[in-house]
Amino acid sequence: MEFACTMKFDDVFGIHPQALLLRQRRAEVLASNLANADTPGYKARDFDFLEMINAQMTAPVRMKTTSTGHIQSQGGLVPSHRMGYRVPDQPTLDGNTVDTQVEHTAYAENALEYQASLRFLNGKINSLKKAIKGN
Repeated sequence: MEFACTMKFDDVFGIHPQALLLRQRRAEVLASNLANADTPGYKARDFDFLEMINAQMTAPVRMKTTSTGHIQSQGGLVPSHRMGYRVPDQPTLDGNTVDTQVEHTAYAENALEYQASLRFLNGKINSLKKAIKGN
């Protein structure tokens, strides 16, 4: 007996692949903030993860470019207009707005949530493997 099964990975994995990409990008932004903690005039940046993931869920389907002549999106994963600047609790004389305690906390929280999404995806993949193998 043969079974035909059609499955969309979007239905299986949900929003987690997009969440991983956004978490990765947020880790880069937070790491950049930490790396520039002593740079005079550096302005700490971040973005609202929940706002971005909600936008991903409701975003219209975008066409892929197949030729160098096609118009390309300049926004990247997180468009610059979605990036905000942190307002420091205690401004410094050199204009740097990085608070290392805030950045370390945000980085650790982001890393934990990234790991949670990875565990979820790993569990789903293992379940699919078992279903395919018949275990």
